[in-house]
Amino acid sequence: MSTVGRTLLFAVLVGIAGVAGAQPARPGTDAASAAALSDAANERPRVLLMPEHETTLVAQTVGRIERLGGGLGEAFRAGATLVGFDCAEQQARLKIGRAELDSAGRNLEAKQRLAALQAAGEIEVQIARAAVDRANAQVELANVQIAQCRIRAPFAGRIAKLHVREHQGVNIGQPLMDIVADGPLKLRLNVPSRWLAWLAAGHRFEVAIDETRKTYPATVSALNARVDAVSQSIEIEARIVGKHPELLPGMSGTARFEPGT
Repeated sequence: MSTVGRTLLFAVLVGIAGVAGAQPARPGTDAASAAALSDAANERPRVLLMPEHETTLVAQTVGRIERLGGGLGEAFRAGATLVGFDCAEQQARLKIGRAELDSAGRNLEAKQRLAALQAAGEIEVQIARAAVDRANAQVELANVQIAQCRIRAPFAGRIAKLHVREHQGVNIGQPLMDIVADGPLKLRLNVPSRWLAWLAAGHRFEVAIDETRKTYPATVSALNARVDAVSQSIEIEARIVGKHPELLPGMSGTARFEPGT
């Protein structure tokens, strides 16, 4: 056999051995984990900071604002009066109602004594008792209206927006102020629904906030019960770990996830 022939035979034998020793790539745990890690590393979902509680206080009565319990950004405690109305008219109605209740009560007592002496009929007693019930209801209504003259904070927090000013007249249902709660902030973000293969409540990740240019640890607290069929994403909620006074509702940033952490 010539030199060229021996060289070709050697090349063929080496090629056959290489093919026999090679193993086909099979999708396994390592490959899936690497793909998930690469997928999560390339995705940077946008996040939004939100307060635990927030609401808009509205007027429950028609009247004039006598006092506001704070200015923009000021803190307040739970139960503090945030809006006070001029209640002179409601107070006057309460006095009238109490006077009518006292008068109706005296009349009922008189009718009952006369009925005991058979000088008044049962119908007269029932009419007098109905007058007492009506007057008592008027007093209760006046007390409810007076209670609506003071709007108290449902939780401790800060004033986020003022819709009115002191001495301004308002109507029922008119917005007065927006308030947000103190305490830990929530994170809301949308992530690819394919991440559900490894993402669950309790999963830890990092959040880079644009406004502070800092990174904070966070934990997934809840996942939406439905996947968005159009975007193939799912909304999740999370919480920042620890206390960070510099963080405010409305700040935003990006999240960095790692599968299995």
